[in-house]
Amino acid sequence: MTTTQDSPPAGGTISRFPETGLLCPVWAGTPVEAAVSDTAWLQAMLDAEAALARAQARCGTIPRDAAEAITAAARAENLDPRELALAARRTANPVVGLVERLRAVVAARSPRAAEYVHRGSTSQDVFDTGAMLVAARSLRLILDDLRAVAEALARLAAGHRDTVMAGRTLTLHAVPTTFGLKAAGWRHLVLDAADRLRHVADHGLPVSLGGAAGTLAGYLQHAGPGAACESVLDDLTAAFADETGLAVPVLPWHALRTPLADLGAALAHTTGALGKIAADVQVLARTEVGEAAEPAAAGRGASSAMPHKRNPVLATLIRSAALQVPALASVLTQCLVTEDERAAGVWHAEWQPLRECLRLTGGAAHTAVELTRGLTVRPERMRANAGATGGQIVSERLSAVLAPRLGTPAARELLTRASQQAAAASRPLADILAELPAVSAAFTKDELVELLDPAGYTGAAGPLVDRALTRPFASPDTAPTAR
Repeated sequence: MTTTQDSPPAGGTISRFPETGLLCPVWAGTPVEAAVSDTAWLQAMLDAEAALARAQARCGTIPRDAAEAITAAARAENLDPRELALAARRTANPVVGLVERLRAVVAARSPRAAEYVHRGSTSQDVFDTGAMLVAARSLRLILDDLRAVAEALARLAAGHRDTVMAGRTLTLHAVPTTFGLKAAGWRHLVLDAADRLRHVADHGLPVSLGGAAGTLAGYLQHAGPGAACESVLDDLTAAFADETGLAVPVLPWHALRTPLADLGAALAHTTGALGKIAADVQVLARTEVGEAAEPAAAGRGASSAMPHKRNPVLATLIRSAALQVPALASVLTQCLVTEDERAAGVWHAEWQPLRECLRLTGGAAHTAVELTRGLTVRPERMRANAGATGGQIVSERLSAVLAPRLGTPAARELLTRASQQAAAASRPLADILAELPAVSAAFTKDELVELLDPAGYTGAAGPLVDRALTRPFASPDTAPTAR
């Protein structure tokens, strides 16, 4: 990789290296990386400028040919993101420099049209609308991946509807369950996440149109003395929303940061849902458990020191995102506490956490597609582990069966002692119980073995899977439509 030199600070030099994702492989190389890059963010802000000009032209407040010239010039390749970043240190946001540079590009083509760039607008209108465009485009990618994950999980749930495995609580065997029910639960969380993201995409990503302090005064002033306030307000906002594909806000939201807080919450929930899958896969893939394995690929999961290892790296990447996004999203929630009509430092604090939330969630969702589509399930290992305690995993069933004969406290005490004896002697629980007169008087050894078979005590697991699989994924008709 080659490097270039930025203007050095006094007393030294700095090298310019593009961000590569070296420290965040969960999103490196995934579709969301490009969707939230500096270039993508720059283009989104330029798209906002161009859409605003077209909206004003539709409302008759600027010439149509000026809007066309602004739209033609509003291309990221016409501006240098690094130059804008350095200029932003003088103004605390990148839009001031963007507007200056865009105006110069437009002026080179049409001096008259340059007068209408950013007309009546303010930096926050452009940046926040650009942020909503970036979010909408990212959510489209994330929802597509969540759909693929849900489809893969549906196949796992249906295919393993009755595959018996040990249910674990507080890390220990509890009662039998099925892998199908576990996979159905994973899918249910993914559908919950998709519903939340879809709702945000449909209703929670508005254009920002407020002018200098949220009154739209600049837009009204440039509309001319004869323009009706309500007409400009309604028509311009609606046209701007239509040009971008974003929602129409009730009020300017410069200091009302619900859109960012809601978006952050939905992204945190999504990575949490995917993180639950990852955490379970890590447990199932442990050497001593061995009930599932990640899809194999050349070189994946390799250790620098231990040739025999194949680490669960897909689950590890997903889980890393799930631990980061809620913390980053909390910054967006804290930014609800703004002062005045634009907060100093609060608005600015949102930008990088928002980008990280989007790309970590997008990376996790894309990684989860590969994990769930290629997950290896080992039913024979699940059945062996469920029987590892010699029937103790079904002691709850025996307790319920013996209670009418012995009384609930006595039945529980008998089974507690018998389980302890079975564990100490490494003998099946059925053998211990068959030697107890209170039990042998009521059940034969074969009946005890049948009662203690984990496959006979999975409760409503199968019907629960069937019920869960009737729930559809979010309708594709409600996917975000931002341009």
